[in-house]
This record gives sequence, C-alpha cells and structure tokens, in this order.
Amino acid sequence: MTELRITAAEAADVAAVLAMIRGLAEFERLSHLCVATEEDLFRALFSERPTAEVILAWEGAEAAGFALFFHNFSTFLGRPGLYLEDLFVRPHFRGRGYGRALLVYLARLAVERGCGRFEWAVLDWNDSAIGFYQGLGATVLPDWRITRVTGPALTSLAEQPLLQSGKTPLA
Repeated sequence: MTELRITAAEAADVAAVLAMIRGLAEFERLSHLCVATEEDLFRALFSERPTAEVILAWEGAEAAGFALFFHNFSTFLGRPGLYLEDLFVRPHFRGRGYGRALLVYLARLAVERGCGRFEWAVLDWNDSAIGFYQGLGATVLPDWRITRVTGPALTSLAEQPLLQSGKTPLA
C-alpha cells in the first residue's frame, strides 16, 4: 500500500496545483470565475515576496490533493492567523483521509508558527464539508458573512476620492 506524503509545493508543481484549482472550481460550480494562470500562481507562490503557500498530499508520484493558505492577522488576539483559501482532494483519492490529513498538517503548522487561529470559509450548500469540519472541532460562524469587492467594483472603489465631497477629515 502506498503511503501519504505531505510536502510544500515546489515551482515544478505549479501545473498540478492549477489543475486541482480548476477541479475545485468545477466542483464548486464556479469554473467561470477561475481565470488563474500558471504564471499567476508562480508569482504568488515563488516570487521574492510570496503571498501564499501550498502543501500537496502525494500518493506515490501523483498529487492527490492540495491546500493553499496564507497568514492573516487578528488584532483582537494580537497574533497571526492561518487562513486556508482552498482545500481539494482529487475525486479518485477521496475517502482515504487525505483531506483530514491536510487539515491536521495545517493545524500543526499554525501552532508551530504561533498562530492564534486557523480559519476558512465553506459554501453554505456543502453540507458534507460542513459536517466534516464540525467533526474536526471547527465552528461554522453563523453571524459572519464574507464581504468581497472584485473586478470592476474593486477598480471603481479604488478610484473613489478618500473623502466624499463636502466632508472634512477628522483631526
């Protein structure tokens, strides 16, 4: 039997990571929003100032799943947090505990790095994932909603004046 291995992604893994991101987008019914390229991922993961990290679950020589994450910061805790952006296990590898193993690995990494919390979002229709996460001890926060500005709305917001006409800044 082949054993699971979890490693940090390397530059040579970018194509495999992008393929799994596309698989995740398809699963989440969001393929039309998935416009990332290998160049985008390479820059985000391996530039001089990486903005994210990826770990891969391997079975033999095949990437079975991945987790993409980055650090955020909790002002209330005064400590960094670890935010999981994406977790995906390829369909033919599911049911082997690889998703759980990736989460445990990240929890250990968060503790090792002194993080005050480990968090992620889950689609409200994904009942099996919600149950899975709750079974691991995660709490689905009922009173928080993700807020997002993207595309033309982001550009429009960035072009707004800092202060509305007629308003004066507070001293």
